[in-house]
Amino acid sequence: MLFCPYKYTRDPKRKERVMTGTVKQVGDRTFRETFGRYFEDFNIGDVYQHRPGRTITQYDNISFTLLTMNTHPMHFDEEYAKHSEFGRCIVCSPLTVALMVGMSVTDVSQKAIANLGWTDIKLTHPMFPGDTLYAESEVLDKRDSKSRPGAGLVVVKTTGLNQDKVKVCEFSRTMLIMKRSGNELETKAGY
Repeated sequence: MLFCPYKYTRDPKRKERVMTGTVKQVGDRTFRETFGRYFEDFNIGDVYQHRPGRTITQYDNISFTLLTMNTHPMHFDEEYAKHSEFGRCIVCSPLTVALMVGMSVTDVSQKAIANLGWTDIKLTHPMFPGDTLYAESEVLDKRDSKSRPGAGLVVVKTTGLNQDKVKVCEFSRTMLIMKRSGNELETKAGY
């Protein structure tokens, strides 16, 4: 199998090399798309905008609510919700968090060995069925792992915005991310 590493170009503004390619050659004229960032690709202060956005339907909201056994009627009883301060159903907040995590995977945790924790979850504005969620993550910190030489710890703050750019949620997330030299799992799995 041939390997075509990430290509780098010089970014004149930041005076450093930046990743520009996300494929590797796996055969003659055959390429495989790759996802995610290795530990070395994270820079403190960088912001990754996660796309596409996700419009949340009432079906999504009811399904998630029932799947997780959340019996609060604000999520699935239109008549009950009509008499609330919002006048309608609201999206179950763990669904918002779960979607934001999912939206961020290809950018921040595709090469994670483990998620080590989510902290400081703040739900700052309700989401309603029909709203579209967008998310972005800022790299807050990174350091080499003391116990895993082929990996490092990366901390990001992920922010969720609705279609009107109103912040609806934010949280911090710590992940153990493999280094380029520590990608035995990807090699064994054929990635």
